[in-house]
Amino acid sequence: MHKVYLFLSTLKYLKISQIFFRIYYLIRLKIRELANFKYIVNVKNIECNKIALQIGIPSPAIDFRLDIFKFLNIKHSFSDGIDWNYNEHGKLWTYNLNYFDFLNSVDRVEDGIRLIQNYLISDSNRKIGLESYPTSLRGVNWIKFLSYHGIDNHYINKDLFRQYEILLDNLEYHLLGNHILENGFSLLFGGYYFKEDKFYNKGMDIVIKELDEQILSDGGHFELSPMYHQIMLCRVLDSINLIANNTWKGEKNLQVLLDYASLMLGWLKEVSYSSLDIPMFNDSTYDIAPSTKDLFDYADRLSVNFRKINLNESGYRKIKRLNYECILDIGNVQAEYIPGHTHSDTFNFEVRVGGRPFIVDSGIGTYESNSKRHLERSTQSHNTVEVMDVNSSEVWGGFRVGNRAVVSKIKESNSEISATHDGYLRRFNILHTRKWSFKDDYIVITDLLSNTSKAKFYIHFHPSVNMLTIKRVIETYNVDYKIQDYQYSLGFNNYTTAKRAVVSFDKSLEVKINLSD
Repeated sequence: MHKVYLFLSTLKYLKISQIFFRIYYLIRLKIRELANFKYIVNVKNIECNKIALQIGIPSPAIDFRLDIFKFLNIKHSFSDGIDWNYNEHGKLWTYNLNYFDFLNSVDRVEDGIRLIQNYLISDSNRKIGLESYPTSLRGVNWIKFLSYHGIDNHYINKDLFRQYEILLDNLEYHLLGNHILENGFSLLFGGYYFKEDKFYNKGMDIVIKELDEQILSDGGHFELSPMYHQIMLCRVLDSINLIANNTWKGEKNLQVLLDYASLMLGWLKEVSYSSLDIPMFNDSTYDIAPSTKDLFDYADRLSVNFRKINLNESGYRKIKRLNYECILDIGNVQAEYIPGHTHSDTFNFEVRVGGRPFIVDSGIGTYESNSKRHLERSTQSHNTVEVMDVNSSEVWGGFRVGNRAVVSKIKESNSEISATHDGYLRRFNILHTRKWSFKDDYIVITDLLSNTSKAKFYIHFHPSVNMLTIKRVIETYNVDYKIQDYQYSLGFNNYTTAKRAVVSFDKSLEVKINLSD
């Protein structure tokens, strides 16, 4: 019954179109299986247009000499030929293999062609690679590689055109969010490369419509992962690069993309630390997205301006003092119908002292649907309050959220921010109110529950912070705390042990965090 409840509490947030396409694609698949359906695409008269592009953001380096691939901090060598469906390291690792993000970092063009041809030879065995998301990323990477190096290979082009036809027939309307945007960006590239109106028209329609839907008024991407914001911003800049440097469709919609890029750059600047690192809120981790510095440099090369913004709708706030920076979250789940990258982290925060990480989000290290993934999304893995060992928002599965906390009563000034959320109201009739008071060299955090209950405030420290420092900087009133080990993520599948303080209380709590360098 609990599983049924979670399913129904998740289902109610979906768009009707998502439900329709889930059912439609499922029924269509069954019918096609019975009919032994196969895609037959007329590709005899394909003409390709070598597109002009400025050099974008560098691709991650990889060693091709022995067909060694390293993704998500897991290295694998294919000694008997590349298995493009290899799944021993999880689906995300296989996805990365099929993205071909590494293609534009090859030392020799011949190596890149060899990898593409190896992929084409495996045509009858392709499975994961033909899913729409990896197809979208791979298509852009192939087009960039072929165009940069002036390669006009009919065999490759024919198969790439076929991949785009299949993508066009399997757009991710059942998911939406960053998935459908990736579909649109890729179709835009496919349209320019093949001078194919049906790819271009659908791609541009998706991109314009979804940017309007997904980019919030303050410029943040609505899934509220700074990492995915970086990825989506890079796609917008790539599209500007494409349209500005090619005349096939003129400059139609270029200004729209420039405006969104300017807004997204403004948000990224505001939410990044002075070092240009991002906070690891929601699904964010290291070495996945283009860095803020690389994105700013790319935008500068494309002459894209920054728009000055004030953080508001995204719910993130940044406070700067002479000695420290604090970034905090008082926002709601904005992508209600696709909260897969959302955590149960309402009122989470991070602090950097003297430019160095001090109080941190514990980060993520897996997308597999397992206990580790659940823990990383749970309230106790963030710098906030857990009541009765229950999450403030109902995260479950690998990418699901049932009922979620709603924030209200926001008050803010230069020295104080306070807000209330109802994540514990349904089960325990409790509202949680938090106030941050920012002084020159310390922060006071006050938590108040509307009813008495067992609660814990978790504070996660960077691995460089030792126990003696923690005891020196934390002051509590009338309550004790204990220090525990936790696993801090340095990236996917890469952890190190760090310390966290766990402060138990029953109704109200005041914690002072001293931040003098």
